Amino acid sequence: MITRVTNHTMMQGAQRSLQANLARLADLQEKASSQKAISRPSDDPAAAADALRVRGEMRANEQYGRNIANGEGWLDQLENAMTTSKRALDRANDLTLQGSNSVLPPAAREALALDIESLRSELKGQANATYAGRFLFAGNADASAALQPDLTFAAGGTVERRIGAGETVRVDADGAAVFGSGSTSVFALLDTIAADLRSGKDVSVHLGPLQQRIQDLTAQHTEIGTRHARLLGAKDAVADASLALEGERATVEDIDLASIILDLKVQETAYQSALAVSARVLQPSLVDFLR
Repeated sequence: MITRVTNHTMMQGAQRSLQANLARLADLQEKASSQKAISRPSDDPAAAADALRVRGEMRANEQYGRNIANGEGWLDQLENAMTTSKRALDRANDLTLQGSNSVLPPAAREALALDIESLRSELKGQANATYAGRFLFAGNADASAALQPDLTFAAGGTVERRIGAGETVRVDADGAAVFGSGSTSVFALLDTIAADLRSGKDVSVHLGPLQQRIQDLTAQHTEIGTRHARLLGAKDAVADASLALEGERATVEDIDLASIILDLKVQETAYQSALAVSARVLQPSLVDFLR
């Protein structure tokens, strides 16, 4: 059976072809103006899913970066508190060594006792140091001070920051491990040294315990440095991941502008040519004039 090709059939075919060309032209114009390969999920469902995945990973990576920055603030403050405390304990050790001289007059021993008490006050200030309103040496404790009147530290959970998938770093410190607790704390020890200086007792017996407290603080200080190094390594990893994810996002979402503009010009030419050819082929018939 021979199918008859009428002017109406030819016009419908030409119209479908022109509409397809026009849709392709509109799509290229939209991409050129937005500079995005995907304007809506229906444009490319697989690419849209990849884009959502990459953007989710980018948001997580950005959060890791913020956590690391916050953790650095905590550890920097801890470093300062540890350094100041170590300096105060070294000074207390020197003063205790001076006070071990049995021929010191009472006035000199009183002066040494006052210096020891001043150092104790300084250490107490460091023990109650805060960052962003939180105690450095009492974790998540909800208390008015980290160092309690009985010379113990307020109990609270540790403060940790997530710096990567499945990786966290503790950013606070255990006050009891740094300064001791209760009757074995450095505060009680300094109180005893000051009292013994005033009463004329031999304070050399306190040098061993004092040096042990210095060693304990130094060990905790080293631990803080190790955590800081982990944070710095994670910071570099986050920066590298940020660059890689941005490249992946650009590959999925962004267009090659030069290529799109070239395709746009080609499509414009093709559309204009299709219009011209259709106008020549589909000449008006007598019936069109009679209508």
